[in-house]
Amino acid sequence: MRVLVVARCKNGHYAPFIKEQVEAIEKQGVECRFFGVDGKGIIGYLRHLPKLTKSIREFRPDIIHAHYGLCGLLANLQRRIPVVTTYHGSDINNPRAFRLSKRSIRLSRFNIFVSQKNLDVVQPRKDFALIPCGINLDEYPIIEKSEARRKMKLDRASKYVLFAGAFDNPVKNASLALSAMKQVPEAELLELKGYSRTQVAHLMQAVDALLMTSLTEGSPQVIKEAMACGCPIVSVDVGDVKTRISGLNGCFISDRSIDDIAASLQKALAFVERTSGRDAIIKDGLTNYQIARKIIDCYTGLVRFSGS
Repeated sequence: MRVLVVARCKNGHYAPFIKEQVEAIEKQGVECRFFGVDGKGIIGYLRHLPKLTKSIREFRPDIIHAHYGLCGLLANLQRRIPVVTTYHGSDINNPRAFRLSKRSIRLSRFNIFVSQKNLDVVQPRKDFALIPCGINLDEYPIIEKSEARRKMKLDRASKYVLFAGAFDNPVKNASLALSAMKQVPEAELLELKGYSRTQVAHLMQAVDALLMTSLTEGSPQVIKEAMACGCPIVSVDVGDVKTRISGLNGCFISDRSIDDIAASLQKALAFVERTSGRDAIIKDGLTNYQIARKIIDCYTGLVRFSGS
């Protein structure tokens, strides 16, 4: 089976979670090729149609798998090859982007959503699946907290909370996190920005908790990364986070109030053990291998239907 993956490509780089998903699919015998989109806005994407048509003609895929609604819309401008589109959250949660995603949803032969909340918004009638992006646990080997702090040059006796994103990203709502942290003066809030994958793994095992206060999310990878590292988590009820961390000791869903977030952080900071998040990822079928199997099943059913 051949799959052409249509995805946003910025400065020659694809989103890591998409790239890793494709690699996991390839390891199970599917031949994949990327088609990168580096334009801005609907016009910028439409300009890629001639190149996409050429790539389809040369590669002769059985399936086109587009990531995000605008790429799905582009992929569906041709009607010969069936399109699977995955919606990652921002293409549903942002009203302007959602208007375009609606067209992709109607045109795609199969749609994948990464969270139940996005499904509840869209309410598709047929040919869809709920499949979050997975995670490669090998990228997050467990090391001692003291060793992680040494590698990240953090003080061994201090308390640290890792913010789930960049402070200057308005969607991440850093102002709420910073306000809550004023009630937790014993801990320092660190920004998650500019680190390599290896450094992120070390950082999540060096800090005492992860904090998410985002306005919107789909199925945030940072939560799964923290789970893989056994890092306590405090988050508002956003995306699929409540589903992911439900029942995990050391992990807390908070109201969007400064007092409640601060109180939850105090509980997380008092939890000195690793969480069982790593086991939960395996149990919930969220490793890249498990997710790849589910996606390949979607491909197989679609190819079988198209060939009948």
